[in-house]
Amino acid sequence: MASNGNGSLANDASTRGKPIKCKAAVAWCPGEPLAMEEVEVAPPGRLEVRVKLLFTSICHTDLSFLKGENELQRKFPRILGHEAAGVVESVGEGVEDLAAGDHVVPIFNGECGACAYCESGKTNLCGTYRVDPFKSTMASDGGTRFSVVDGSGERRPVYHFLNTSTFAEYTVLDTACAVKVHPKAPLDKMCLLSCGISTGVGAAWNTANISTGSTVAVFGLGAVGLAVAEGARLRGAARIIGVDINSEKFTKEMGVTDFIDSKACGKPVHEAIREMTDGGVDYSFECTGINDVLREAFLSTHDGWGLTVVLGIHATPKMMPLHPMELFDGRRITGCVFGDFKGKSQLPDIVDKCMNGELNLNFDGFITHKMPFSDINKAFQLLEEGKSLRCVLHF
Repeated sequence: MASNGNGSLANDASTRGKPIKCKAAVAWCPGEPLAMEEVEVAPPGRLEVRVKLLFTSICHTDLSFLKGENELQRKFPRILGHEAAGVVESVGEGVEDLAAGDHVVPIFNGECGACAYCESGKTNLCGTYRVDPFKSTMASDGGTRFSVVDGSGERRPVYHFLNTSTFAEYTVLDTACAVKVHPKAPLDKMCLLSCGISTGVGAAWNTANISTGSTVAVFGLGAVGLAVAEGARLRGAARIIGVDINSEKFTKEMGVTDFIDSKACGKPVHEAIREMTDGGVDYSFECTGINDVLREAFLSTHDGWGLTVVLGIHATPKMMPLHPMELFDGRRITGCVFGDFKGKSQLPDIVDKCMNGELNLNFDGFITHKMPFSDINKAFQLLEEGKSLRCVLHF
């Protein structure tokens, strides 16, 4: 991680306390391409920071929301995006842990550090700033920090997304959702810690706590699935089986040792995995958000001790495709948010270990494309066509 992709980090004090006009990719309605608009970004409120973003990337969750797949979560106009990195431009009242010029990574699952949840070692959720797909405003006052002039000439609010809204040159974050990172860390890579890499690697390390010599199956080899494989590799898993319908995603570089094309398998995938592993894997990870795949992942684990970790975003109101009696075979299933990392308190240590060579995370293996922010709709198309893992957009 020697290269530093941080670009120009000029700190302009003249903008502090004033609205900033900048470019943003606005989602006006579901299913339509994003529109590049000039938006006004208000100064940060209490316990908030305004961040000049330098890099952002696109996740399948952004694509799902843009399509409007869950009607209950539709709220437009909106600025999507939740993977990014940038520099604090200014801070609001009461902010003590961040200052203008700090390098930060936004996180959708915040950590205030003071509530009962944050003080508990049993969860990475926060009582106030946890991820909430229905939330579209700031926690401090229920308002938005973005506004735009619509087609009729009227200025109207633009809603927030997953505590982050990174498809803009500037954004406003709750300080609980901004992680300070090493000033020399390459921000073009650090943006992947906002979601994909942290979620997958953390699922392997924290949620499953994969042990050396174990067997693993990963269903869905997108960025999160490959991050699971990377985490399993770093933990010394003996066998990592990747399952996908796209054979081009099979990559031993990311830790996957075997590949199953679920369309060409000729039998239920769980049967093939049980045959390959003498009864099933120790751990399976569902990274697709498809109910039938979740069932295959669950049944692919070994009875008596198998653990399935659910990471895919499943559209409501679909229910889990399991019968309660199937849990009496000793298999377990659990969900995972942000890799069970406490973002504010744990991610800086991960970055430091990457910087000093103690931890060798393969960031470059996830970045398949780099483009200017103006090409964001092209980047969405590549993701939807299965031609990219992560496309990093630079402002």
